[in-house]
Amino acid sequence: MKFSLILISLLSAVKTYGWGMKGHEAVGFIAMKFLAPEASSFVETSLSGPQYHSSLGLAAPWADEVRRQKGYAWSAPLHFVDAEDQPPTECSVNQKRDCAGNGCILTAIANYTSRVVDTSLSDSDRQEALKFIDHFIGDIGQPLHVEGIERGGNGIHVQCAGKKNNLHSLIFPALRSKMPTLIERIQTGEYQTSASNWIVCEPGSNFHWESVDAQTVLEPSLDDTLNCPLVWAKESNAYDCSFVWTYDSYEDLCSDDNDYYSGAVPIIELQIAKQGYRLAAWLNVLFDGKTNLP
Repeated sequence: MKFSLILISLLSAVKTYGWGMKGHEAVGFIAMKFLAPEASSFVETSLSGPQYHSSLGLAAPWADEVRRQKGYAWSAPLHFVDAEDQPPTECSVNQKRDCAGNGCILTAIANYTSRVVDTSLSDSDRQEALKFIDHFIGDIGQPLHVEGIERGGNGIHVQCAGKKNNLHSLIFPALRSKMPTLIERIQTGEYQTSASNWIVCEPGSNFHWESVDAQTVLEPSLDDTLNCPLVWAKESNAYDCSFVWTYDSYEDLCSDDNDYYSGAVPIIELQIAKQGYRLAAWLNVLFDGKTNLP
């Protein structure tokens, strides 16, 4: 239960949040450090003004904020994909199986990617598309946003020091203190040698980083031929088997003998670092024609 409970803290009730405000901001701020010139120019122009100060970091939580509004209630299912698998014995994401009906995060990323580069749309529509991409590429790195069991883990109750708790207060003090170092860890630290692999999709992928055609390459593929968001979803979903649902009892996560919290934080940090780097690569390809990353 351990990691699932910690990640539930980042979702709150009924999939309200992915990484929480600070986690999503971190994804956006990381991406800002790796934007290529044209992508950076578009972001700066699109997000200019006192609300976002031309920053993907400040704009990243927007999609969670508006989903509570009546006018954006339709966007709630777009934050996740309910994988119909059986962790911890079997984990998988199948777009045709798991992303039907009103769509899911996979089709949402494809849709808003095509919209953000559509110059026939208004500036406000393209800004909205950018903010959705900013947020959803963060969400897809969250293991419980690619899992259907117990409503993505929300049906599991959490105990902290003998009290019911959603764990928001537990994860973010530790996580927030390390956020400034994530960029350094990508540039010169322990992530440096692996970062280039974060933006490589599996063989046979529909998505070719260096030759983007948003109308064709990024169209949602329901025959399960891989594109990058699906690759990332499968990667996140794998944690549901390797870590999230590997528990024996509903232990108190704040007890002195529980070492899972400290074990989960590095995974959360890694996923946030990956998604920030991938967000930059995604926008760089769209606006500069190549990743412009090592």
